[in-house]
Amino acid sequence: MVRRTRAQMEQTRALLIETARRVFSEQGYSEVSLDDLTAQAGLTRGALYHHFGDKKGLFQAVVGHIDAEMDARLQAISDHAEDPWAGFSNRCRAYLEMAREPEIQRIVLRDARAVLGAPTPAAQLHCVSSLQVLLEGLMADHIVVATAPQALASMIQGALAETALWIANGADQPERLEQGLAAVQLLLDGIRRPLPTAQA
Repeated sequence: MVRRTRAQMEQTRALLIETARRVFSEQGYSEVSLDDLTAQAGLTRGALYHHFGDKKGLFQAVVGHIDAEMDARLQAISDHAEDPWAGFSNRCRAYLEMAREPEIQRIVLRDARAVLGAPTPAAQLHCVSSLQVLLEGLMADHIVVATAPQALASMIQGALAETALWIANGADQPERLEQGLAAVQLLLDGIRRPLPTAQA
């Protein structure tokens, strides 16, 4: 029996995720055949079972990869903004705009909820922690009203996640996105400290 190197194993794993990502996006989780998927990857079912256990395990890995990419895109928005408040507010708006991207819409917002249930505590904690760090900085700079940053981050993340799902599930997505962006702007206006008025 030929033993595969670690590099070969990682290559096989990456190929399965890449192929599954494309197939899940095109067909939807319930319509994907493992025989068809592995054939498209040029691999066997045994390779899939070895790396991921089953179809659900492979799907979970695909969702994890897309989540990580979304997080990197959002972090880049925060990092390259003209000021911290612009970075935070643009990041929130960008999250809702992602709800109209076909791959994110089908895999992350629709199928992941149906197949995996609610977001895992670890995934939720990561999202909330990212927002919490930004909010703590905004509070320290007296841009956002001082309050418990973790509670506020949890509330904002929950609102964004549910609004993104609402956008993705609507037949009138352009209108829902516009309404969602207006709603999130109201939320953001509500947590921002009033700008100092000029003294006469």
